[in-house]
Amino acid sequence: MTLQIDAPPPPEAAPPEAVPPEAPESGASESGPALVTTYLRGPDVQLAPAARGERREVDAAVVVSGLNVYYGSFRAIRDIGLSIRRHAVTAIIGPSVSILLDGIDIVAPDVDPVQLRRVVGMVFQRPNPFPTMSIHDNVAAGLRLTGRVAKAELDAVVERSLRRAALWDEVKDKLRANGTSLSGGQQQRLCIARALAVDPEVILMDEPASALDPVATLRIEQLMAELRASYTIVIVTHNMQQAARVSDETAFFTMGEDRAGYLVEQGPTSQIFTNPKHQLTEDYVSGRFG
Repeated sequence: MTLQIDAPPPPEAAPPEAVPPEAPESGASESGPALVTTYLRGPDVQLAPAARGERREVDAAVVVSGLNVYYGSFRAIRDIGLSIRRHAVTAIIGPSVSILLDGIDIVAPDVDPVQLRRVVGMVFQRPNPFPTMSIHDNVAAGLRLTGRVAKAELDAVVERSLRRAALWDEVKDKLRANGTSLSGGQQQRLCIARALAVDPEVILMDEPASALDPVATLRIEQLMAELRASYTIVIVTHNMQQAARVSDETAFFTMGEDRAGYLVEQGPTSQIFTNPKHQLTEDYVSGRFG
């Protein structure tokens, strides 16, 4: 399945581009339309920065090319070129808390939010089980919305999703209890089970352990390691130790003088943390700023 969206052209009142001194050497297009294409199946996806004619083939689940994001006349994200490797954990780090993966405006009239939720699961910073629903109904909520699973099969899918989220043994005897009756770490795993139930291709995690204690954090990190075999995972985190522990690749974003976020560099996590290409990256991962 391919979900392709042409982002609208920037407004005429947009400020002129101001390239910071540490602009990335590769991966970001300097020209061309703001086109975001999310590839959800099929290998050998090509990410070709238009300005340099560079051709790069990767087994990517998500490709972002030439992305600019505006709020009115203010450009918040500038010329992002980013590939997310299939069946891997990619950490997005940086001082900015506003990171967009694919720039999709989910309230735009040409985007079906139900279709989007079928392929992209989301786990937020704080556990957010639906407060009026049971544990069982929390997991089944997306299935009922999409109508993809017959009622007779719901129980089997709920059990499978809870098992994948390493929660089944802890809740199997109280599935009708309210989802908010669980501990914080259990609630977050419940939210992961809810995302897994619709069988997404990509799971986005926005600082999924920042509100949890160390024991619950470790369980979430172990779960990510287990899920990478079946899913493509993108985690936004400001915890450098966590990024180093859980991710296969890391993308470092920062903000330029024009206050627009941009991609400094992307690469294997071991390289980003031990031998980055840019001094700015080294300064950030070593704690000199941020």
